[in-house]
Amino acid sequence: MDKKMQTVLPKKKKNTLKLKFETTRSYAPALESTSAANIKPQYDLFINGKFEAPLSKKYFPTINPSNEEKLSEVAEANAADVDKAVKAATNAYEKVWKKMAAKERGKYIFRIARIIQEKARELAIIETLDGGKPIRESRDFDIPAAANHFFYYAGWADKLDYAFPNKRTESIGVAGQIIPWNFPLLMAAWKIAPALATGNTVVLKPAETTPLTALKLAEIIQEADLPPGVVNIITGGGATGVALVNHPEIKKIAFTGSTEVGKIILQTTAGTNKKLTLELGGKAANIIFEDAPLDEAVEGVINGIFFNQGQVCCAGSRLYVQESVAHTVIQKLKDRLESLIVGNPLDKNTDIGAINSRQQLQTIQKYLKIGKQEGAELYESPCALPKKGFWCRPTLFTNVAQSNRIAQEEIFGPVLAILTFRTDDEVIEKANNSPYGLSAGVWTDKGSKIFNMSKRLKAGVIWANTFNKFDPTSPFGGFKESGFGREGGLHGLLPYVNLINS
Repeated sequence: MDKKMQTVLPKKKKNTLKLKFETTRSYAPALESTSAANIKPQYDLFINGKFEAPLSKKYFPTINPSNEEKLSEVAEANAADVDKAVKAATNAYEKVWKKMAAKERGKYIFRIARIIQEKARELAIIETLDGGKPIRESRDFDIPAAANHFFYYAGWADKLDYAFPNKRTESIGVAGQIIPWNFPLLMAAWKIAPALATGNTVVLKPAETTPLTALKLAEIIQEADLPPGVVNIITGGGATGVALVNHPEIKKIAFTGSTEVGKIILQTTAGTNKKLTLELGGKAANIIFEDAPLDEAVEGVINGIFFNQGQVCCAGSRLYVQESVAHTVIQKLKDRLESLIVGNPLDKNTDIGAINSRQQLQTIQKYLKIGKQEGAELYESPCALPKKGFWCRPTLFTNVAQSNRIAQEEIFGPVLAILTFRTDDEVIEKANNSPYGLSAGVWTDKGSKIFNMSKRLKAGVIWANTFNKFDPTSPFGGFKESGFGREGGLHGLLPYVNLINS
């Protein structure tokens, strides 16, 4: 009788798990309607307060990565277009913006924030259509966080004397800003809001694969009646960015993107008087100790690498688990991967959306092959993928060596490399053994261990018993090849001012 029970029970348990797995994948679709999103068939450059056809006379398509359908055509700015935008920003700076009372500048920034709130649904839909991320992330984080950054810096506009005691602030002029494709509107807010609050004008270039919410922001800026030329938004590829960086009237460059491009910008601006902040790549270490709340930690890992498709520079793509709980944590992660829903980003049930572009998908697939060639064991979700679009199953690697490329190089996809450790000193050495230093996470029940780890980890942002939490009042930035300078919080004002002894 006991022998029969031993053969029956495991089978019953297996069937129960299978039923649970199938149930999680059988939700009725809950699609967000696209009727609230007004996307024009063609967008021009936003220069001096209005949309103007590019002097280049060239346009390029922006597509929906979940189905490869064209959403719109966007102007491609050449060097002459960039020069036109910079001159408009210079004129607005000299004649209007730097002379305006600080409290009046704050009112404009506040107005932009309010309009973003009013148009939040439309902006979230467009962000998801253009970028491929799940509507839940666009709706619940990206757009509210963008509005919050404008609100926050609107409050600083007339309080700069309190930000830097015993110093007088002076605006610097025209800021050239280049943003990536993973958080298009939020990155625009991170850069534009502090620049305006400190009395500078802006020329912004969004990523060529996700320009639409930046162009919708241009419409919002028009609606807010911001003086013409204070914010200019130009679209294009790498050549457009090069022209912006090289323009002699640009006083400050703010760049978020790849480490490779960041190094080129650093070399280009060396020897000039241009201020520079770089927020570059990352290979964040997420560390789970044996005394951590394991279920919470596993959910934090999932949130830190998979819910954003891993397309975040601060994604927790390296997981270090203490040996005594490694088997348990890995099994929990595998079980959780099976419950993740990959599919239409507009479906509110979707956990993991589309990869932003075919090029990025090919990069991720290259690293999946590299991981297997290096001897790591691959486990991926068994989910079916849509036939059209750019998709990648959530994947984790076990038996990863510290020297493996998948543990050292930024993949920028839903791929997790899992390593183990025994002691605090060992994991500190391993976590810091990276060319990057943007972020890290620590999961433990002991506050003393959190303080010890945060003190010794070489990362700009360290989360404790959580991951990927952001607030406009908190500075964000990295060390080593993750860049320098900070965005967000009081620290985010500093790159946009000259400090003078009062």
